[in-house]
Amino acid sequence: MLVLRNFTAATLIALTAGCATGLNSSQESELASYRANNLAVEEKNPGLAAGLGLLPGGGSFYGRSYGYGVANLLLWPISILWDPVSGYDAAESINYQATKARVTSLRRREIDALDTKLASDEIDLKRYTLEKRKVDEKYSYNL
Repeated sequence: MLVLRNFTAATLIALTAGCATGLNSSQESELASYRANNLAVEEKNPGLAAGLGLLPGGGSFYGRSYGYGVANLLLWPISILWDPVSGYDAAESINYQATKARVTSLRRREIDALDTKLASDEIDLKRYTLEKRKVDEKYSYNL
């Protein structure tokens, strides 16, 4: 019975370790660029997520990984070895996705406004092209 319990615990640990993989280096760079340009959205606080990871399942629940939260709750206090990192990674991932959605929306809104101005002859094609380039540069990120 003890062997089965240890095997089950080890399996759950293996499944829950790294449940939120975090951002890859390109995404981290992109998010840093958006933060530097005050375009980032912070839906979740990564520091708070890491801190909540010390509580039973807290980092996972905060990072919207409810199944992992239950598993980490059951494995507490061992889960404090990985749940703070997992919570932090989940918060960063949520913030990245929210930022990407916001940047896409803002860019689309500005392009639509330019399209309307071009269609109503408020601006000519040359001016449209210059303004569109500015919009693209504003919402792009440097690698």
